[in-house]
Amino acid sequence: MTEAVEVFGESFREDPYAVYARLRAEGSVHRVALPDGAPVWLVTHEADVRAGLADARFSVDKRHSRGGFKGFSLPPALDANLLNVGPEDHLRLRRLVAQGFTPRHVEGMRTAIQSAVDALTDRFVARVEADGAADVVAGFAAPLPLKVIGDLLAVPEDEYERFAGWIATMLLPGSHEELAGAVRAVHGYLVELVAARRAAPGEDVLSGLIAARDAGDRLSEDELVSLAFLILMAGSETVQHLIGGGLFTLLTHEEELAALRESPELLPEAVEELFRYAVPNQTAIRRFPTEPVEIGGVRIPAGDTVMFSLASAHRDPARYPEPDRFDIRRADKSHLALGHGVHYCLGAPLARTQVTLALGTLLRRLPGLRLAVPADELRWSTTFRFRALRALPVTA
Repeated sequence: MTEAVEVFGESFREDPYAVYARLRAEGSVHRVALPDGAPVWLVTHEADVRAGLADARFSVDKRHSRGGFKGFSLPPALDANLLNVGPEDHLRLRRLVAQGFTPRHVEGMRTAIQSAVDALTDRFVARVEADGAADVVAGFAAPLPLKVIGDLLAVPEDEYERFAGWIATMLLPGSHEELAGAVRAVHGYLVELVAARRAAPGEDVLSGLIAARDAGDRLSEDELVSLAFLILMAGSETVQHLIGGGLFTLLTHEEELAALRESPELLPEAVEELFRYAVPNQTAIRRFPTEPVEIGGVRIPAGDTVMFSLASAHRDPARYPEPDRFDIRRADKSHLALGHGVHYCLGAPLARTQVTLALGTLLRRLPGLRLAVPADELRWSTTFRFRALRALPVTA
């Protein structure tokens, strides 16, 4: 067995894309060690990442792992979701959850999302005018998806503050004890929320899932709570980080920003390029081969942990001409930021809608928007899993 090498050290935290470029030049598949010491296979070439994500032999079900996976373990009641079950259960759960995430449903939410964006923008503009600068991450990017997901799950507004605190603890780097405590708190809260929605159902996604279960579907109580947890986490993290990282990208590419201001109709194209260029998720969720699989000329044994690098795939010159250049008019709009194959993100329309409305509104309301500090003074949280700005102070 090839010895696992350490690649997620200081140089990676400073510039992960340089590390990916070096790895791609050496080959597509690498035996590397995660920060906790766990050995994994990291796949870096776009063609192999795309093929692997669609290959049914790479399972997300941890029961196919043969001891190499040391990731943080959720309580069993939160683990029975789309990202941790086998094909049959995955298809059954996906059909149920999909009812709340159709493009038509999301389009119906567009007015409510725009109202949330406008309210946050009003407060943010007032803060910039009062203080001369404000942090986009804390004042806008973080609360927006929590508000939207809170509405999906019918979380009462007077409970948003403590709810948001738990989520922030889970999204930001912290101790194992803090993470475990936040997970326990959210689990307890979701159990209570399910009970409340069961007693007084509404038009929200959670009520719909409860109705499906109570009508005779085989959705268990643990599956119900875990699906609510997945909707919460998947719906919060990517959108928050993409709004912050996306706005930073626009503000540090003056020509592209000027073109977008001159032609606002290019915003949907710009958002797709941001999903490629500034994807916060560095890797897709880990997979476990159900049988020995050859990928990129490397034979991976059954049960080993495999990580498909989205960030590396998006900077692969074999797929994207000048991949390190941000280009809102790029011809190839295909990306893997929202998954590929059976695990393509059910919330993709919702994520696109939030990012598009958020960036479009900020740029329209603040025509003089710019960084309040030099770009090299900004601090990033960079791990093998995601890369995100800790704060983005801007002025107008």
